[in-house]
Amino acid sequence: MALPSINPTTTDAWKALQNHFEKVKEIEIKDLFSKNKDRANNFTINWEDFYVDFSKNRITEETFKLLLDLVDQVKLKEAIASYYSGDSINKTENRAVLHTALRGKETDTVLVDGKNVMPEIFKVKTKIEAFTNEIVNGNKKGYTNKPFTDIVNIGIGGSDLGPAMVVDSLQFYKNHLTTHFVSNVDGDHVNEVLKKLDPETTLFVIVSKTFTTQETLSNATTIRQWFLEHATQNDVAKHFVAVSTNIEKVKDFGIDENNIFPMWNWVGGRFSLWSAVGLTISLAVGFDNFNKLLKGANAMDIHFKNEEFSNNIPVVLALISVWYNNFFKAESEAVIAYSQYLNQFATYLQQGIMESNGKSIDRNGNRVNYETGTLIWGEPGTNSQHAFFQLIHQGTKLIPADFIGFAQSLHGNKDHNDKLISNYIAQTEALLNGKTKEEVLEELKEKNLSEAEINELLPFKVFEGNKPTNTIFIKKLTPESLGKLIAMYEHKIFVQGIIWNIYSYDQFGVELGKQLASTILKDIKFNTSVNHDASTQNILEYFKNFR
Repeated sequence: MALPSINPTTTDAWKALQNHFEKVKEIEIKDLFSKNKDRANNFTINWEDFYVDFSKNRITEETFKLLLDLVDQVKLKEAIASYYSGDSINKTENRAVLHTALRGKETDTVLVDGKNVMPEIFKVKTKIEAFTNEIVNGNKKGYTNKPFTDIVNIGIGGSDLGPAMVVDSLQFYKNHLTTHFVSNVDGDHVNEVLKKLDPETTLFVIVSKTFTTQETLSNATTIRQWFLEHATQNDVAKHFVAVSTNIEKVKDFGIDENNIFPMWNWVGGRFSLWSAVGLTISLAVGFDNFNKLLKGANAMDIHFKNEEFSNNIPVVLALISVWYNNFFKAESEAVIAYSQYLNQFATYLQQGIMESNGKSIDRNGNRVNYETGTLIWGEPGTNSQHAFFQLIHQGTKLIPADFIGFAQSLHGNKDHNDKLISNYIAQTEALLNGKTKEEVLEELKEKNLSEAEINELLPFKVFEGNKPTNTIFIKKLTPESLGKLIAMYEHKIFVQGIIWNIYSYDQFGVELGKQLASTILKDIKFNTSVNHDASTQNILEYFKNFR
């Protein structure tokens, strides 16, 4: 079954939203609270250990109803059925999109080309579990019979960002193994990592679906050369494992076939941490915690698949995002996690969201006549409060923001956590209410300033407020809750893609630069010159002077 192909701007709901927007675009959120005492309760979703308050947005009950009409008219329900059933919804690559199957239950049936893929998924999970336990328990050793102390993940894009983010986020649950990530083809990156390693006790995990990715293979080759300065070719098999579909190329590299973990083409790279790409996660936090991560994601999958849209967290968040992106013309969204553990979370979402929905051609092959995609950025609170929050509070841009917080700290320092959460809650209140001219005037008068000083300072200290936020409050950062959180944003991506009538699961936009880089690399190595534009040619000649 193909995805529906409906230009959203042709729907009755979109036209009604456009008319509605003209009436409410100047609306003040705090006035909405004054008029409806139940607003906070009506615009909050309580689900398991998630509390999602979306009441601090520039939406009315009518806005919400019209947005729900929109997903009905673009046939979201039918699209979700195709998403979960194994249909080739990645039409441009003729592939299913089944990262949800990777965290499904063993008793589930998910068909790809008529074959149930769940037995194969669980076969690989069993292999991950056995390998993880052997490494963590010290039963599998290096070439000098020493247990492993360090793990190096070699990959890029989805083969790096997902595992790196999860390992960082779950530091509290890590075991004795030290984990490193090598991604950038910048030689300084790999060499700085190698300085920290002992070849006798380091395991290398090469993650590349095709085993041809330039950055990954360059780094893997450099690392193997470094390793062979200390060991023999036969020892490579004990220290290198691979996650790939290209068995022959992996074996040619010197990796034992038993140490190859398979992937499937129905898993996109940016959604692959749930597969064998997550081997490094399993090694870092133990298989039990890796499995809990999968179970958490599966719980969100079930919620998204079965819950009514009005109470469906990913659907609601996607609709709010479309409202700002397409009607208020807000181009970016901030993701602010009040946990240092989630230091890499916004970076991870940048790939997932912008690589998926950064498209300008619709599912009919036509150029879109509306905005798609959002720019995603953010840093952890409270650090970000002392950095870019000035722009959100008093700048000229409308920047909707997701605030993610955890009610319980992991190390149990109540004083620190109270201060953290007070900031977390206060910022959304400040963005909502702002500070009026009258309030500023009273504050300045209390400081006994002269009338001239007050008049000079007054306009600079006013906060207009009315800045929209979502509050995503989670009981505690656990492998399960992290799995739910990641899956929540994955499904938000899907809903937005359906509304915008685009294919979210190809990424042809990353290929052109790679192709041109290959040509320029030949120019550098063989001192040739293809017909480049004048600027590119000058830059190339400048670089050649330093080789």
